[in-house]
Amino acid sequence: MHPVLAEHTKPFPRTNRLRDDVQSFLSSNGCEKTAEHCMDVGTEARRIALRFGADPEAAETAGWLHDISAVIPNVDRIAVSRELGIEVLPEEEAFPMIIHQKLSVVMAQQLFGITDAAILDAVGCHTTLRAGSTLLDQVLFVADKVAWDQPGIPPYIHELQEQLNRSLIHGAFAYINYLWERKHTLKVVHPWLKEAYEELRHRV
Repeated sequence: MHPVLAEHTKPFPRTNRLRDDVQSFLSSNGCEKTAEHCMDVGTEARRIALRFGADPEAAETAGWLHDISAVIPNVDRIAVSRELGIEVLPEEEAFPMIIHQKLSVVMAQQLFGITDAAILDAVGCHTTLRAGSTLLDQVLFVADKVAWDQPGIPPYIHELQEQLNRSLIHGAFAYINYLWERKHTLKVVHPWLKEAYEELRHRV
């Protein structure tokens, strides 16, 4: 494990069952709500994967792992990312929360031994999506938005669910378009989100 991760995380009991270990890691590091969210996203990702023909095991695994970087405080994320050799875009420096998707990739590799590139790629774009997204990328992206981690009902959920009845791409675009229509209210517009929007709007 990289020293900067050892410095920012506490040891946790391991069972060699990934679901249990992710839950234990997050809970041991004071992120119980995130642990619950990650379990929910894993369940939702498996359901969506089965519906649209993606690998359900990979989808569930990506769901469990997608927010493990929540243990790194927002104020430390840019410095930690640079220590880990992660490219930091100007938009991420301006709004550090958004780099958590990239941090989760490295943590999944170093803390949990994940080597599956498809899983890591999906974790790495679960907040913004990206151009050229894979089926698994889209599954995790949508699952994260369906299994919302905020109080109340997601304001976009009706349209997203309706569009999912057409296709997974339609569902993913429904959320991206929701953000795009309100982009003046966003702290930043991540370039990956913009690229995903430009690509998907021509496909729906």
